[in-house]
Amino acid sequence: MSGTLNKVMLIGHLGDAVKMHYFDDKNCVGRFPLATNETYTNKQTNEKVTNTEWHNIVVRNKAAEICEKYLNKGDKVYIEGRLKTRKWQDDKGTDRYSTEIQCVDFTFLTTKSDTVSPSSNSTNSSPQATTSKPIEDNEKTNDLPF
Repeated sequence: MSGTLNKVMLIGHLGDAVKMHYFDDKNCVGRFPLATNETYTNKQTNEKVTNTEWHNIVVRNKAAEICEKYLNKGDKVYIEGRLKTRKWQDDKGTDRYSTEIQCVDFTFLTTKSDTVSPSSNSTNSSPQATTSKPIEDNEKTNDLPF
């Protein structure tokens, strides 16, 4: 194979609210942590073990605004994107590196009925959305991205 591929697909839960940063030229960036879990049974102790991996998700412009509006801590979401490593310097001048998922597509997997929030004043419409096409009602729970 002569080409290369940098593609990430994740299904996980938000670890915090989307944090937005706005720029002078009307562009913006949203960032949030996403947790994915791996569960297995230890064969020696027969104990169930769960490992959580945290991913730093970066969403840009209109997609970031949609995520900020509809996603909350704990919501389940499908993220598709690519890995990007940034180099930066800390307060002491030491080079640091951060690996992020640059989101190019997403689908909200948590519906309003999944969210237990008695104080919400929302309409009956579901906040499910995707950056490529709207989700039909029959696709909400039946079609997973894999």
